[in-house]
Amino acid sequence: MATISATLSISFLPSSIRFAVATTSTSTTSSSSSWRIKRPARFRCCAEPSSPEQENPSTPAPPPVKPPASPSSLWGISTSTWSAGVAGLGFLETAYLSYIKLTGSEAFCPVSGGGCGDVLQSDYSVVFGIPLPLLGLVAYGLVLTLSLQENGKKFLPGIDDLDIRLTLLLISTSMATASSYFLYILNTRFIGTSCSYCLLSAFLSFTLFSIRVKDLGLERVQKFVGLQLSVAIIVALALTNSYSSATTQLNGTDDFVLERYDTEITTESTPFAIALAKHLHSVGAKMYGAFWCSHCNEQKQIFGREATKILDYVECFPNGAGKGKKMAPECAAAGIEGFPTWIINGKVLGGDQELPILAEESGFTVEGTEQS
Repeated sequence: MATISATLSISFLPSSIRFAVATTSTSTTSSSSSWRIKRPARFRCCAEPSSPEQENPSTPAPPPVKPPASPSSLWGISTSTWSAGVAGLGFLETAYLSYIKLTGSEAFCPVSGGGCGDVLQSDYSVVFGIPLPLLGLVAYGLVLTLSLQENGKKFLPGIDDLDIRLTLLLISTSMATASSYFLYILNTRFIGTSCSYCLLSAFLSFTLFSIRVKDLGLERVQKFVGLQLSVAIIVALALTNSYSSATTQLNGTDDFVLERYDTEITTESTPFAIALAKHLHSVGAKMYGAFWCSHCNEQKQIFGREATKILDYVECFPNGAGKGKKMAPECAAAGIEGFPTWIINGKVLGGDQELPILAEESGFTVEGTEQS
């Protein structure tokens, strides 16, 4: 009975002390029943199941399952929804511009006096023979599709969520790089020309890039910086190669020849304008322009009739503009990319300038003396 009581009591003790108690119990009865010494000293309660590792130690433990990354949000809206909305706006814009480009229609300019058509019909609206709006349409459409896929739509089955997010990051990187390049072209080759569609597309591209960075997080984005830089370099080199032979021309001049004409200067020159014109002539400053350039004519109006005759003005299209007409060698050698362009003491100034600015850049004072 003592052995049975000890056994029952041991079964309710913690497993960590069962061995000690069982050993003591068996030792007290060793004198009377020697065969009990061979009994196992450890007992396990039936309510304590054995672990799988103990029953089958050769079975490997299953790998831990990582919970899916929770989608990031911006102002309570998921980044995938934001990305899809922004891409949808870009898709509509580029679809309209693609229609205008392919049909040769006139683009509607929201800003009066804008040069939307000038940019859209120029050499810079084509990349390797493909209309730029059409490339934008494909890019925005791809971002829209992947964003909807990330948001739960199963357009492309079998694609991992992380692969979608990384692909969207790289696409938005290429779009932001291209937009930066186009803004540079707009500000250097189309001086004085505003393009609302160009600015809108750039805004959408930069917004998409910001959304995708927010989605992955800066810590994870840093792991792909090298890949992003590679994509950006490839895009910049491709655009540079495509635009190496592009020229800035008057809108629609591929179809006809525009003969040169002179615009009458109606304003009278002030004494300051005449003195400044003489000073600019003496220091070798030159103004490069085109007869069809409205900003060039505005610059002449600022100087007035008398002062304009004193200026060293270089006409970059002396034989007219349009089909078969090229820029004057002097302008091409100077690297003129927009009109008007001033070159004063080796410094390049783009666009029409106010007289005080020209005076300051050339070292001319109101008294007509050079600044030290």
